[in-house]
Amino acid sequence: MFGEQFKQSRVACAEVEINLVQGGSGSPLLLLHGYPQTHVMWHAVAPALAEHFHVVCADLRGYGDSSKPESSADHSTYSKRAMARDMVEVMAQLGYSEFHVAGHDRGARVTHRMALDHPDEVLKACVMDIAPTLHMFRTTDQEFATGYYHWFFLIQPDGLPEHMIGLDPDHYLRSKISKWSGANAVFAPEALAEYLRCFRNPATIHATCEDYRAAASIDLQHDEQDLNKRIACPLLVLWGAEGLVNRKYQVLDVWRERAKQVEGRALDCGHFLPEEVPEVVVEELTRFFKD
Repeated sequence: MFGEQFKQSRVACAEVEINLVQGGSGSPLLLLHGYPQTHVMWHAVAPALAEHFHVVCADLRGYGDSSKPESSADHSTYSKRAMARDMVEVMAQLGYSEFHVAGHDRGARVTHRMALDHPDEVLKACVMDIAPTLHMFRTTDQEFATGYYHWFFLIQPDGLPEHMIGLDPDHYLRSKISKWSGANAVFAPEALAEYLRCFRNPATIHATCEDYRAAASIDLQHDEQDLNKRIACPLLVLWGAEGLVNRKYQVLDVWRERAKQVEGRALDCGHFLPEEVPEVVVEELTRFFKD
């Protein structure tokens, strides 16, 4: 789906192997996907960005064809700190001690943590369709809990969400894609087939639940420890005008509490920016990361 210039490979890190595709030349740009997708979500964006950057699209640990390590009692295996460390190791093995990074959804939360933990490596960062995790939990109300019910469903213990999702993973994934996208969204059949292939794996279902369990536990501990720490690099924030993030938050104001230099805007779409309005995303990322 990415074209002949992109090559697939697996990179061995200290704890996991990360599946990725890479292509293009220029400054390194790492792209990180969200739930319940894989690196394939960048298929309509990456080829155009590869005209200006060396683009790396990676599967987060637990997702896609990357490793799915055994979870730990404190959920640290799937903390955003661990996921961010994976990606810094990947980029180092590809020869980059500094790079740009853009993340969507869960990948954006990894990007947020990466910018805090690895300020010398992250040159510029972009987060798509999120507010900071700690802020979202602290401001939870009925509207948020209804719209983002999965945050509270996926963290339930004893394999409950794994069992229920596993009974019909195709229906669950299709439902998420449909309900979170904008009114006119169209997804490439090849991309949707790839998401379904990966999500049918019980190990993926479990790992992705652990991602959310970490977000509701150890990630919050890390965020609270860093409340006085702000993202130092320039930060671009993009979000969907049709989504809950836009309805619920003063997005730029919230991020200006967490980062020193923030810009951004809402795009005319739902949650899945790179697939709903790829041309606009390419324009925004190219402008921001080339400046």
